[in-house]
Amino acid sequence: MAKLTFLGAVEGVTGSAYLLETGVSTVLLDCGLYQGRREEEKENEEPFPFEVKKLDCVVLSHAHLDHSGRLPKLCAEGFSGPIFMTRPTSDLLEVMLKDAASLQERDVEWENKRRRRAGKSEIEPLYTLEDVDATLAQCVGFNYGQRMAVADNVDVCFRDAGHILGSAIVEVFVTEQGVQKKLVFSGDLGNSFAALLKDPEIVESADVLLLESTYGDRDHRPMDEALAEFEQIVDEASANGGNILIPSFAVGRTQEIIFRLGQLYQKGKLRQQAVYLDSPMAIAVTEIYHRYQNVYNAEDAQTIQRGKSSSLHAFLPILRYSTTTAESMALNRIESGAIFIAGSGMCNGGRIRHHFKHNLWKANAHVIIVGFQSIGTPGRALVDGAKFFHIGGDEIAVRATIHTIGGFSAHASQSQLFTWLENFRQPHPRLFLVHGESAAKLAFQKYLSEKGWAATVPGKGEAITF
Repeated sequence: MAKLTFLGAVEGVTGSAYLLETGVSTVLLDCGLYQGRREEEKENEEPFPFEVKKLDCVVLSHAHLDHSGRLPKLCAEGFSGPIFMTRPTSDLLEVMLKDAASLQERDVEWENKRRRRAGKSEIEPLYTLEDVDATLAQCVGFNYGQRMAVADNVDVCFRDAGHILGSAIVEVFVTEQGVQKKLVFSGDLGNSFAALLKDPEIVESADVLLLESTYGDRDHRPMDEALAEFEQIVDEASANGGNILIPSFAVGRTQEIIFRLGQLYQKGKLRQQAVYLDSPMAIAVTEIYHRYQNVYNAEDAQTIQRGKSSSLHAFLPILRYSTTTAESMALNRIESGAIFIAGSGMCNGGRIRHHFKHNLWKANAHVIIVGFQSIGTPGRALVDGAKFFHIGGDEIAVRATIHTIGGFSAHASQSQLFTWLENFRQPHPRLFLVHGESAAKLAFQKYLSEKGWAATVPGKGEAITF
């Protein structure tokens, strides 16, 4: 019997980790960073609840840090085996993990200065750039649809999840005593109405299924309505002279927004003078997207080609890259007519906070929230109507108009999740809901029950056998 233990992304949407143990092998599915509230992030410092050196391999669904962000910590603590993923994920992972390590090292340096002045002991970062380099040397990339042996009696096949570039539905085949059992981990399933990527690939059979439930309690706004509102906001900002600030995740959401702005530009409906991508990481990721245009969906690939463009950057000619700190600071002089896209997506770090400091207090400014905001993050506070925004020791009045456009989500909605789920043939797999806030999971569990599906919401540390 194989044993599966739910270690992370069980009581929320971050820290994805699931431990698979067979009679001869131990495999970790994902090794994600906890993000959000301070008490949640403290879990990153806790020791792993298994013997790290006994792991045979790690299988990674995609590059987002809530699925990959603790890999360098794992390797630094003694894991020396292979880390399997898709080829685009391996490219993205280098950008993501190096950025995460740089931020941690910088934050720890500032904290240690404060501690030294206070006579307190210094702290260490969760991991360093050297740890990241060692981790990247252990990464192995595969193509979609390629079944491969990853450990004794364990095979894996990646299917396109359509969430971000390289994201995968993970099929895990466990063979014991001549009997094969199949575990399917959905990873994060994509929104079929989102731009650039293909719809999540259909999977028809499994003995056990782990299904994400980020939006298990609701459907997204129809994309045509979301795009109409997006166009209206852009037009209104142009008319009243305000800048537009878009906090955006570097992977996936940024490229979606660039594509949508490119569509407006190609139709002559974008009157802003320039769009600034003010994020070195997002710039690097956008260039990686360009290298993998072969995985774009046919419709959007043709749209880009009709614009006589060879890349997203060319599709939006007024797009400007801002890489250095000096270039970013120079943007402060722009009073109107600009769109700033910057990280972080949940506003808890990065250059978007810099732009907030110079624009959030202006009544003619606009903030467009285009991604999921976890409870406890500054972005969630803005969505919930915060009157002030804290940046360091400064308190910034929120006078800008805050817009939330849910249609741009890279996650499947409730009905999209169920449509994908319906492809599984009888007998239904044992279904476990993961990667969702408690309310979303419970609502989805009830919804599925009404549709004839029994779903379990596992607790952290809970284990099953199959």
